[in-house]
Amino acid sequence: MRLADRVALVTGAGSGIGLESALALSREGAKVVVADIAEEPGEAAAARLRDTGGDACFVRADVSKGEDCARMVATAEETYGALHVLFNNAGISHIDDSGAEDTDEAVFDLTMNVNLKGVFLGCKHGIPALRRAGGGSIINTASFVAVLGAATPQLAYTASKGGVLALSRELAVLHAREGIRVNALCPGPLRTELLMKYLDTEAKRQRRLVHVPMGRFGEAREIADAVVYLASSESSFVTGTSFLVDGGITAAYVTPE
Repeated sequence: MRLADRVALVTGAGSGIGLESALALSREGAKVVVADIAEEPGEAAAARLRDTGGDACFVRADVSKGEDCARMVATAEETYGALHVLFNNAGISHIDDSGAEDTDEAVFDLTMNVNLKGVFLGCKHGIPALRRAGGGSIINTASFVAVLGAATPQLAYTASKGGVLALSRELAVLHAREGIRVNALCPGPLRTELLMKYLDTEAKRQRRLVHVPMGRFGEAREIADAVVYLASSESSFVTGTSFLVDGGITAAYVTPE
């Protein structure tokens, strides 16, 4: 097992990428702290990991709040003795997120508080724990739109994910000599609830797929495989990257229909 004797904390682990990543980390031997703002899905996720032979616990956390982030890290150390892998994955995409003129300030602030401040707070409280463990891996969920720009207006989301890239690069440089690696994971368009709520017709889905060289949406489990790689010693010389798992969309130039 690639992560035996490791402890991983995954935020937003009740569904989507977070859930699939928690399952994948557990399969590779990691003890997993499942963190989510929604108690029922979070508890269910932890139970699912235990039912499949893993060791997992749940902690409710609103990542936009410092005290919640401190508590989830403390839970990892108190329950399992250390923290080695921190996956700052929790994020939102607001249905009313649009361009600069049409996006309300409240929508912008909420998106930044969860998607960017939440990563900052996870790192703020997680880095001392990783240092106490002798090093480890931080993985921050960004997005391909932070590299490419979104065809559909979602300014707050895109800006927040751009911030995750910059924050991850700087932290990677600051903590490299301590054995703490920091990478930003940039998924492409995925068949998840977060995206499908916008692409709610076949016509909309096909318009997006025009831009993806592979011609299909990614699956959350494919992102989870990248998480396991970045968490494991196989990526021991990988830090400060914008790690793209995007079906080739950022490599392509396609004229929109």
